Amino acid sequence: MSSSAHRRHRRQFPRAVPTAVLFGLLAVGLPLAPASAQVSGPVSGPVPGQVSAEGRPTLTGQPALVIAHRGASGYLPEHTLEAYSKAIELGADFIEPDVVATKDGVLIARHEPMLGATTDVADRAAFADKRRTRKVDGIDITDWFASDFTLEEIKQLRAKQPMPERDQAMNGKLQIPTLQQVIDLAKSKSAELGRAIGVYPETKHPSFHNDLGLKLEDRLLELIHAAGWTEPSSPVIVQSFEVANLKYLRSKTRVRLVQLIAADDVDKDGAILLQPPGDRPYHFVAAQDPRTFLDLVSKAGLAEIKTYADGIGPWKRYIVSAKQIDADGDGKPDDLNGDGKIDERDRVLLPPSSLVKDAHDVGLFVHAWTFRNEPRRLVSDFKDDPAREYKLFYALGVDGVFSDFPDTALKARP
Repeated sequence: MSSSAHRRHRRQFPRAVPTAVLFGLLAVGLPLAPASAQVSGPVSGPVPGQVSAEGRPTLTGQPALVIAHRGASGYLPEHTLEAYSKAIELGADFIEPDVVATKDGVLIARHEPMLGATTDVADRAAFADKRRTRKVDGIDITDWFASDFTLEEIKQLRAKQPMPERDQAMNGKLQIPTLQQVIDLAKSKSAELGRAIGVYPETKHPSFHNDLGLKLEDRLLELIHAAGWTEPSSPVIVQSFEVANLKYLRSKTRVRLVQLIAADDVDKDGAILLQPPGDRPYHFVAAQDPRTFLDLVSKAGLAEIKTYADGIGPWKRYIVSAKQIDADGDGKPDDLNGDGKIDERDRVLLPPSSLVKDAHDVGLFVHAWTFRNEPRRLVSDFKDDPAREYKLFYALGVDGVFSDFPDTALKARP
């Protein structure tokens, strides 16, 4: 997932279970709801408002899904067959390929249409003249674009790890796969291991691809329907930050669809930050639709999403946010861990919002993103332990987590 925006709207999250109390409940296994919200007597399946000893139930009562975000991208260069295979080896329920199109209309797995950050294209003199400036969702970006490369040319590139703090040893060694190859891998591994391994493609920047005459949706449907995936029970879920393409997909398929919910960041107080044009699904900009992602997570917005999608994929700060502390009143955030840097470790958790409950109330599942192990990405309450973050979100009833480290997500799952 990715998003671009900064501050436009400020959202006050409804108070729910105080964080300090929440962790105490997790530790001793006590219910997270007041007695008045619990249901006595025998029940069949999850009951709205009931919270088990492990926390609030998922929508179906089943364990939360572990979705390998771009494969096991914490260990290997993202969106490679090796990263997807590693994720499957580690036990992921789904592998997630972001989908973009080549010049000749083949769907490949890349995080963005731009290739510079995740491949060695900048080191290949033969492709130097392909670097150009294009407008992507209203923003001018200079890079190498997959849409200017044929599949044959894409196969000459090699993937690299875009996060400098992660292992760089496999840079320049792994190819960029097609979506068909990812589907084939999931099906072959499912047969080999005797368990269903799902594929969770994201249509990246559909408006951008439409403008190039490289519409993603029909190409995607052709591949997943050819795989025999045509029903809500099929091991495939399609996601998008845009709305119009999800509505188009709903008119063509019964497979599960997910509306992604983006933001740029949170401010010092933990309020969601949004900045145009990334404050809303991009086709809203062209249509002069004033709604933002904050509107989509309102109760009315969720009810509309339910008309065309099966779930939502919000950035995790929409569920539990975190604020900075300025105890000495100097106007600067306090360096809580004393390392001379200001990052997530210098924030403290706020009470959870009602988003998971609100989504469940209208029948939408919730798959939150993105969970990572590096200490600098963990709020101070988690004490450098990523398992504590997962346990908090599992206790709140999320139905799935997108993780760069699926093994950690699985170990923490109840």
